[in-house]
Amino acid sequence: MKKEYIIPIFVPHLGCKKCCTFCNQRTISGEKKQVTAEDVTKTIEYYLKNFKDEHKYVEVAFFGGSFTAIEREKQEELLTAVQPYIKNKKVDSIRLSTRPDAIDKSILKMLKKYHVKTIELGVQSSNNYILARCKRGHSFEDVIKASKLIRLYGFNLGHQIMVGLPDSNEKDDIQTAKDSIKLRPKMVRIYPVLVIKGTELEEEYEKGDFIPLTVSQAVERSKEIVKLFNQKHIQIIRVGLQNTDTITDVSKKESEVIAGPYHPAFGQLVEDSIWYDKIVEKIKNINAKVIKVEIEANPKNINNIIGHKKENIKKLKDTYAVIITVKSNENFKPGKFKINVLEIA
Repeated sequence: MKKEYIIPIFVPHLGCKKCCTFCNQRTISGEKKQVTAEDVTKTIEYYLKNFKDEHKYVEVAFFGGSFTAIEREKQEELLTAVQPYIKNKKVDSIRLSTRPDAIDKSILKMLKKYHVKTIELGVQSSNNYILARCKRGHSFEDVIKASKLIRLYGFNLGHQIMVGLPDSNEKDDIQTAKDSIKLRPKMVRIYPVLVIKGTELEEEYEKGDFIPLTVSQAVERSKEIVKLFNQKHIQIIRVGLQNTDTITDVSKKESEVIAGPYHPAFGQLVEDSIWYDKIVEKIKNINAKVIKVEIEANPKNINNIIGHKKENIKKLKDTYAVIITVKSNENFKPGKFKINVLEIA
């Protein structure tokens, strides 16, 4: 099996009609200047030199902004820079992210010509009121139309959704996940809303017009959404924003995060919480008062069972007075586990 590598190229705010209330792409991406074909070439060369595996799958990914809303000439300039590497089989495909209202048949035909394989849409919410509240400039009907066209033209469809947007509640966020699933994306990213410097949301937060979720609230809400996508076998690429020099702990001087559910291992917290629920459910189904148990699972799942900073182990002991030991067993498939009762009351 080939190891997959991503070459990220950030195009902050290129193509964005307006700035959403929560967004400052230059902060989120860490990029301040606009991208040229020369930048694309230099970035690809740098990453290719550092990839070690001989058998690998390499994808160039244009993140940030709204790629297909950029003027056509600029799109083709950036995509053309990748073509020699595709021709020489050093790069296998291209991925890009864009707005739902910047997709039509002519754009998709052009992207096919340049070997784009995956298109991720910034869905954010399926609630039109919430989209308007955040000044997205498109409706969920645009998402439906774009998603269907992308799949019709044979691209891999990705969705990006947000948790804890202004005026949204848990029901709204769960419904967004359900509405996304109906459109059959191949993959999804889930981002809890952070208050970033230089955004309109910062002004709302300072006035008390927006209260962000806490980390625990965002974990609980994201957990339910992750479960829905997992049930439908939709790949979850990321949960939580990528940690960078500026997207980091609020207490750090260089942080551009004002408030919100930031955590350097947010995705792990969500997975840990899902595992905690599974373990509790099994323990409760044991027909005896359990004092000590051993959990056997695939090595890939051990960290999530233990929890970030052993949080799951501590919580099980504090809440249910159960002592947990963990045993790695490669005979178990990832996601499967067994509880061996070592001591009962």
